[in-house]
Amino acid sequence: MLKNQNTNNKKMLKVTINDQELQFPEGITILEAAGRAGVKIPTLCHLDLHDIKMVNQTASCRVCMVELVDSTSNRNKLVPSCVTKITDGMAVRTDTLRAITARRMAVELLLSNHPNECFTCPKNTNCELQSLAAELGVREIRWEGERMNYPKDMSSDAIVKDSNKCIYCRRCETMCNEVQTCGILSGIGRGFNSFVGPAFNIPMVESSCTYCGQCVQVCPTAALTEVNHIDKVWEALNDPNKHVVVQTAPAIRVALGELFGMEPGTIVTGKMVTALKRMGFDAVFDTDFGADLTIMEEASELIYRIQNNKTLPMLTSCCPAWIKFIEHQFPELLEVPSTCKSPHIMFGTIAKTYYAEKNKIDPDNIVVVSVMPCIAKKAEAKRPELTKDNHNNVDIVVTTRELGLMIKEAGIKFEDLPESQFDRPLGETTGASVIFGTTGGVVEAAIRTAYEWITGKELENVEFHQLRGSDGLRKATVQIGDRELKIGIASGLGNARTLLEEIREGKSQYDVIEIMACPGGCIAGGGQPYHHGNFEIVKKRQEAIYREDRSKRYRKSHENAEILKLYEEYLGNPFGKTAHRLLHTHYEERERI
Repeated sequence: MLKNQNTNNKKMLKVTINDQELQFPEGITILEAAGRAGVKIPTLCHLDLHDIKMVNQTASCRVCMVELVDSTSNRNKLVPSCVTKITDGMAVRTDTLRAITARRMAVELLLSNHPNECFTCPKNTNCELQSLAAELGVREIRWEGERMNYPKDMSSDAIVKDSNKCIYCRRCETMCNEVQTCGILSGIGRGFNSFVGPAFNIPMVESSCTYCGQCVQVCPTAALTEVNHIDKVWEALNDPNKHVVVQTAPAIRVALGELFGMEPGTIVTGKMVTALKRMGFDAVFDTDFGADLTIMEEASELIYRIQNNKTLPMLTSCCPAWIKFIEHQFPELLEVPSTCKSPHIMFGTIAKTYYAEKNKIDPDNIVVVSVMPCIAKKAEAKRPELTKDNHNNVDIVVTTRELGLMIKEAGIKFEDLPESQFDRPLGETTGASVIFGTTGGVVEAAIRTAYEWITGKELENVEFHQLRGSDGLRKATVQIGDRELKIGIASGLGNARTLLEEIREGKSQYDVIEIMACPGGCIAGGGQPYHHGNFEIVKKRQEAIYREDRSKRYRKSHENAEILKLYEEYLGNPFGKTAHRLLHTHYEERERI
């Protein structure tokens, strides 16, 4: 029977896949056609990022080989299905011995030049090469010989590059150059010894890498991983002289559950707090408090700029990867970003000042641990301008993935935990702070506060749907009194480049712009559970963020009673002298390499 796979008005082609006669629109590949027909073809280098309209199609791994049947000459041939377009009358077999043997041999050849250290590898049980070898029944490596032997690059505070585990799929290169437009990664060498890295294989720390971690998110092996800080946390927790506090970012609560078999988008806030307390932290706080504090400062700065004809547009500055991007790529625009520190750095500052004084704790004995969805936060915490009295505001940063590993190491059965509340003071948060975790959330939170401060009227409907969505580049307007505020939103550094070029060329008409380095925002950060390019997972996390916002009693940052008390007792006025000294920073031009 001829099955119609038509989904649009394109010319339909007849294709036979494993004896099924089907019709598909012209222009698609064999891999796409097979997927629509419910036939799985294994892949490794191929990565289809539908939501950001980007496909990695290098056809370098040859794992997706299929056999084209030529009934007239009986001369069948093997082709890579990921780049071979269908033709009318094409007959494809995905299950022949020849195709299966070719796939298995491709994986065996990759493994012959791959370190045999799966048990100790950071990607153990999360490695696509490992999973593919099991799926294809590879039980031995038949070719023994020389292997790549490059030193591991541990030069940065964020990303570890192990070229010996690079399989030259070039997914990271696509993300870095095409999606993020950073231009850091490219192919190095030829033949057997080729791998992907910065130009001339310079150390990562010497490159213009922003540490956004999107290369880490798509790497199928452990060629790129985050710097592991788990041991530092355990060491601090077991030091009786240290008062160890932890803060968790908004995006963690909607993704952590995935590491324990829960559905994407499951909100696990209460269980997460319980787990952290059982692990031995002296206090468990929410970075949402820092986000509310950020809005108090950022909204004040925006109003100040508008009312005093200062530099516009103002760009949000919560994302350290995009800040590093502008420092390298657009140093002439460094007066445009807000001077506000990011929420977790603000919280770290308050923990080592206000919190320390109230609890009579020597700041030298306080260790602040941040659990972040972001790899760039690791490098941000080490920036010298974000220190106070020669002490880091934040001492240790671990990712969502690292926290999941620590919970498992502690023998905690996460899914069965009861729910707990964050500690006080510094524990009250609002819905505005929760939405920091997704693209559009920071600027929406700022507008909720700026609207009431400018107009003096209560904002009844706090949800600005024109600021929401998953498109990487969005424009919107918000009416505040007699002024129409023009807003630009970018997620993904390639989209950020578009907006920054508009500003540089004087074409920007925006008043405020939000930029997040990762496509989709922090919910898709480089330190989140691997989504392997499946942005349906990211969308579910985003929906959960907005559910959490709606569940809050207060949904505007300036309604946070503990924030108001902090200003009354310690900081003075928002955007005032003390607040500026503690909560604001500066940026510097960095060499573009």
